[in-house]
Amino acid sequence: ALRALGHAPTVWHINEGHAAFLVLERVRELVASEGLAFQEALESVAAATVFTTHTPVPAGHDIFDHELMRIYFGQYVEELGIDMDTFLSLGSSPQNVGGFNQTALALRGSRFHNGVSRIHGGVASRMEAYIWPQVPPEENPIGHVTNGVHVPTFIARDWSNTFDMRFGREWRNELLNAEYWQRIDEIPSHSFWSIRQGLKAELLEDVRKRITRQYRRNGLAESFIERATRFLSPHETDVLLLGFARRFATYKRATLIFSDPERLRRLLTDPERPVVLLFAGKAHPNDLPGQELMRVIQEYARRPEFIGHILLIEGYDMALARKLVTGVDVWINNPEYPMEASGTSGQKAGINGVINLSVLDGWWGEGYNGENGWAITPHGPNVDPAYRDREEGNELLDILEQQVIPLYYDHDGHGYSEGWVRMSKASIRSILPCFNSQRMVMDYVRHYYGKAARQGRLLSEHGHAGARDLAAWKHKVYATWPNVRLRLVGSPRESIMNGESVEIRVAANLDGLAAADVKVECVVGTEDEHGGFQPRHRFEFEPAGHNEVGETLFILRLTPPLPGLQQYLIRMYPWHSLLSHPFETGCMLWV
Repeated sequence: ALRALGHAPTVWHINEGHAAFLVLERVRELVASEGLAFQEALESVAAATVFTTHTPVPAGHDIFDHELMRIYFGQYVEELGIDMDTFLSLGSSPQNVGGFNQTALALRGSRFHNGVSRIHGGVASRMEAYIWPQVPPEENPIGHVTNGVHVPTFIARDWSNTFDMRFGREWRNELLNAEYWQRIDEIPSHSFWSIRQGLKAELLEDVRKRITRQYRRNGLAESFIERATRFLSPHETDVLLLGFARRFATYKRATLIFSDPERLRRLLTDPERPVVLLFAGKAHPNDLPGQELMRVIQEYARRPEFIGHILLIEGYDMALARKLVTGVDVWINNPEYPMEASGTSGQKAGINGVINLSVLDGWWGEGYNGENGWAITPHGPNVDPAYRDREEGNELLDILEQQVIPLYYDHDGHGYSEGWVRMSKASIRSILPCFNSQRMVMDYVRHYYGKAARQGRLLSEHGHAGARDLAAWKHKVYATWPNVRLRLVGSPRESIMNGESVEIRVAANLDGLAAADVKVECVVGTEDEHGGFQPRHRFEFEPAGHNEVGETLFILRLTPPLPGLQQYLIRMYPWHSLLSHPFETGCMLWV
């Protein structure tokens, strides 16, 4: 299809493992048209390929049974020029011995990899560490590009009109300029509040119509409908609206707020400070636990004490989603840490002045600054789930009771909360320039697409000479590395004065590899608060000939860059100038 349109891509971007078969087809074409061996073609293809993993949830990682792969790829494997065992190894992973893992194929068929937030990049590095078995997960090739949203699409028209009037149309060209968005403070508080209340009025009217139709369709009495919609008048917007709308996957914990129903009842039904909690979303048809969450919410919504204060809106669609992320006052997100890869609904809400109340996971781990919303401190994944849910549920209710509700209803003589407006402005000011799709695309261009384009050209030019050379070198390394050894020579000084140097010598049995095929490094660092090693600096050893038994010697004269107690580790890994990442081979030895 791309060829028919006249396009010849220089970089290919795989989003999730579902699309990883494109690697195989591009390899097959090179084998057929350029006469390359499979590994040579794979090196050429992978050099120009970026892979983004979007979720740690198992359902996002396709795994196909080996027998199924044999049935559908038997002829295809012959065209690749390899045997079936070699083919199946492309999708091998320790957790799925009898399955073909599409994520593993995508990682082996690309040289540039990323998660979709800083936290998720770390999670993915640990999850997929088996691809680079001897490399510390925090140093393997998986990085991150945090997701962002398309501002012109998701900013409410009321806001874009206001920006046009106050800033001129040039604001559209300043989406990456954080300094420019300090201008949000130029909007008078009463005008800002009026815009927010107008967006809320539109939401209330829409939800009122939807709930009325929904409840009538379900056969509920008119008296019940009147009670359920009594806070949904577009003319009575001074009610605090909390929104929770997304897929009803279990890890998103839609029912966490019900951890203490009686306390929640007191918070929502205070006649002086009423609160309405809006739920919307869908569960996958096969996700029975997700559907059960929706049933629980609907059950709470029908309880007499919660009627009108809890609403589950059916028919979740893009129109409703747009109304919710612009019209509610607070956007709630409480996933199980660290299962939220990024999340974008909170970004859409934030650019519209909606205030986020979220677990510090996904994008909010980078977006929260202490002034633009509220954060629930997550417990680690190894904590007992029941304890974690209880503690984080209590913290959610604490924040609502002690901070959110009092701030919203702290009206001054003008009929609104100046503190709320201040935090709402901080939401736009901090989120809009940092979590938009323009910044995201530029991050991909700078850190991934540009590098992949250069690397692809480097390996494919001159009849794929670079790919052939690199494939042959890797074959030699993988055959040799199990026999390679590294040892410390002598006992370096353990104590030196500031500014002095210490000489460190190591000897390596390279088993046929040359000194130029490896790098030996000294990693200098300090001890962190948990007693672990925190690397700070890396220093490269120089080859120093051979000893009498044929070992290759390396020497480093190290002058520590900082005073005080420091630790160092010594390691060796294969090196070639055509590698896309220094630890691409996954091989590393430590002294």
